[in-house]
Amino acid sequence: MIAALFVRRDSIYKSIPSIDAYDMDRRAETFRGGCPVIAHPPCRTWSKLKAFARAPVGEHNLALFAVDLVRENGGVVEHPATSSLWSVSGMPLLGGLPDKWGGWVFECDQFHWGHLAQKRTRLYICGTFFLPPIPHKDGIPSHCVSSLTGKRRSVAERRSLPHYKPELGPNRRDRTPLEFALWLKEICESISCGADGRKARTDPGVYRFKEEDIILFNRFGVHKDNNSRREP
Repeated sequence: MIAALFVRRDSIYKSIPSIDAYDMDRRAETFRGGCPVIAHPPCRTWSKLKAFARAPVGEHNLALFAVDLVRENGGVVEHPATSSLWSVSGMPLLGGLPDKWGGWVFECDQFHWGHLAQKRTRLYICGTFFLPPIPHKDGIPSHCVSSLTGKRRSVAERRSLPHYKPELGPNRRDRTPLEFALWLKEICESISCGADGRKARTDPGVYRFKEEDIILFNRFGVHKDNNSRREP
């Protein structure tokens, strides 16, 4: 079983076998561990437009709670690539070596899994260095996540720009493509757990690499000389 946390009430995860989904009604805070986690914590208070966010008290800390759960149980935290979460939660830099929990950061674009817009996403992964095959989708997105350009322009002015794309509303912008959800599930299925359901590597001490870890880690692009990430 894999737990999908902070999902929508109409989430695609609810249709996937072996996924235990926690939506707004069930509340991810009630999850007690025991299996790998796919976490999609709210991101509005971590975004570039956080000053305009009207979030309930306590929502901001849910992302940090998700990081702790993934470190304890293994799994994946998904957040926008531009989220400030990546710089405040003690996670390694993109392309850097894993942290003391064995966690590492990977960046991708959900467009290649079927999202209508370019949606750069970072993943914090604990408990495995396995990545399923990464798809590639030709062409350009038909929509954008936001049409704001940093300058105050009317809708009509934005539509007149040469590279204008219609902006997705929150309902479609926040949806996880089915293929991306299945890809994240496959990552979690590679996490080895003990008899109690907890992932085998939960010791918060210095992570000790195994030979197979090094092979898998080098597979997605860490140079031995400078720890930089190769382009996919």
